[in-house]
Amino acid sequence: MNIIKYLFLSVFLSSFLFVGYSQKYDENSITVDQLREQMNSDSNLVILDVRNEKELSDSLGHIEGLINIPVQVLASRIHELDKYKNDEIAVICKSGQRSSIATKLLLKNGFNAENVLGGMEKYHASEKKKN
Repeated sequence: MNIIKYLFLSVFLSSFLFVGYSQKYDENSITVDQLREQMNSDSNLVILDVRNEKELSDSLGHIEGLINIPVQVLASRIHELDKYKNDEIAVICKSGQRSSIATKLLLKNGFNAENVLGGMEKYHASEKKKN
């Protein structure tokens, strides 16, 4: 019985670590620091926030000039982004989970998109460190 528990726990932890590693080092992801660099150097950078509208005014705030399309409706509103097909799109949400899903959808539809790792939580925390 203990061997089964041990095997189950090992498989569970291994899969958890694998998923965390693959999200963390995905080639279509950028860090908050990389986002800030792009914001300063690329005037055509598009920032797509996929949180719901109410979240934009919560304590994490939002990035000025962003486009807001919640991930729940992105598939039906993706045509709104057609004019940005040749631009780099940084996709952000609260923690990076929803933006990861949105990034995959955008890539599948021919957009140049990158998920911002850690989302607005990391972005907001890095703002505090700067001040």
